[in-house]
Amino acid sequence: MGEVSKDPGALPLLVICGPTASGKTALALRLAQRLEMEIISADSRQVYRHLDIGTAKATREERGRVPHHLIDVVDPDQDFSAADFARLGRETVGQVFGRSRLPVVVGGTGLYIRTLTEGLLPGPPADPGLRRELLEAEGAEGEGALHRRLEQIDPTLARRLQPRDLVRIVRALEVYDQTGRRLSDLQAEHGFREAPYRILQLAVSSSREELYQRIDRRVEAMVQEGLLDEVRTLLDMGYSPSLKALRTIGYRECIAHLKGELSLDEAVRLIQRDTRRYAKRQFTWFRKDNSIIWVDSCGEFDRILALIEDFYAE
Repeated sequence: MGEVSKDPGALPLLVICGPTASGKTALALRLAQRLEMEIISADSRQVYRHLDIGTAKATREERGRVPHHLIDVVDPDQDFSAADFARLGRETVGQVFGRSRLPVVVGGTGLYIRTLTEGLLPGPPADPGLRRELLEAEGAEGEGALHRRLEQIDPTLARRLQPRDLVRIVRALEVYDQTGRRLSDLQAEHGFREAPYRILQLAVSSSREELYQRIDRRVEAMVQEGLLDEVRTLLDMGYSPSLKALRTIGYRECIAHLKGELSLDEAVRLIQRDTRRYAKRQFTWFRKDNSIIWVDSCGEFDRILALIEDFYAE
């Protein structure tokens, strides 16, 4: 079991994290109605408007029952970073407390949660020209070219990133170009030591077999609910398939199907496979944090409630 982060001078903040399809939203909704909470989404894709089915956003009915925040913040062609999330997240936490209600941060984007709860890593500003050059190099030299560059200058970070994770790879190369220092070294030195809140962080757990079955069923349900129509609408609105938001799991496979590059069955299979791989990476991220308390959202609700009530009573 993890330990609750304690700082008597800081505001108490509950975080519910875990891999995709693990049941975070259902648990948060149940708790929110019991304890008069408002949900702050910590999901790097739910910030985008019009990406609804493929990002598994809470339904309108669910959002009607419990206020949700940091959903539908920007359009798909707008940039949104962990720094943006931290800024808006802290503002929202303060506003919820100001209404004499309790905020609960819910999501699976570990970096968003970390920057909100522990602070931001200082670094050089973005260089649009350099980023454009790097992406052009990836296109010219083939997939994985930038990851291979990163392996040469920062093998520690390269081992943590997938070759397709161009956003983080480009940022690491950008930091090195501007500072001459490896991003992994800067991260180790900073240690994310800012702590504006006293944290209780719960992670929703299930067996890997059960989680993978949930993922497979969820993907099938998304297709039945109209994921392909959602993607068609985005393309008809003029959004480019090359946008970061549309290169993510679910959207890139549907675009490939609509272009005739994949059958629908193959697109579904790839979405399921890549979502399972993503869930595995999420597990790895959260398992490294010894402060997290892992819970069974279905069978341990009374225990979860007791943990939360004890936390707020401190």
